[in-house]
Amino acid sequence: MESRPLRYFVAVAEELNFARAAERLGISAPPLSRAIRKLEADLGVTLLERSTHSVALTAAGSVLLSEARGALEALHAAGRRAQRASGPDAKLVLAVKADGYGGLLDTILARFAADPAARPVTIRLSGWGEQVHLLRQGEADAALVYDPFDSTDLDTEPIFVEPRQAVLPAAHPLAARDRLTLADLALPGVEPGNLAGLGQYLDSTVEQHGFIDLAQLLAHVELGDLVTLLPESVTVRYPRPGVVYRPVVDVAPATLSIAWPQKSCSVATAALVRAATSVVA
Repeated sequence: MESRPLRYFVAVAEELNFARAAERLGISAPPLSRAIRKLEADLGVTLLERSTHSVALTAAGSVLLSEARGALEALHAAGRRAQRASGPDAKLVLAVKADGYGGLLDTILARFAADPAARPVTIRLSGWGEQVHLLRQGEADAALVYDPFDSTDLDTEPIFVEPRQAVLPAAHPLAARDRLTLADLALPGVEPGNLAGLGQYLDSTVEQHGFIDLAQLLAHVELGDLVTLLPESVTVRYPRPGVVYRPVVDVAPATLSIAWPQKSCSVATAALVRAATSVVA
């Protein structure tokens, strides 16, 4: 398969409308329809169920949509990595969320610099949840990221495990308690042992309020808009008069990992991973 029919198919599968997909691709609908029918003929499967008023994915179409997205993303990432490697001063790019590295970044970089395979590092500061996206897009060689996150097509190694703490407005009734449980907090979908539920709650909180950094999150907590959870290392670095931090006895700990593309052959990236994991030891 070539990339163009895959790109065409993804547009139709996401829009479920040939006219909108054609507009998005900058082509007319008839050649788009012919390209999809040829793709179906080449594969010997029906990808889309068409009627006069609707377009729907078949089971085969749903599978191809998932695989095609990954394939197109990998092609784009390969091009970006090649471009970044071609410069005379090529640098290793490490994606890090501001204040999302457990206070270990300087130590990791110092140990990496002592490795014979080391090369200059550019720190790519990212927003909430962007580190993994930067890896898949070829914009970064490695990333420091707290779980939970989607590790599909990535290799990961844990660096540091620490408790999570509840983040409460100072006036909250639970702020008077020394220790809390998840039942006390009653966060939607967050239960002991359910890391996926915790991740969904944290992601939905950021999406709902449109946070771009930690300062905004803490300001909303102080105003009484929400209660959340943060790694202990973050709470230590950010005391705030209107916010209190309390241990939660039954919440899963926060694991900081280093992640990198599974197909990476970079000796320098491997050296950075060694430096990061040596911090654990």
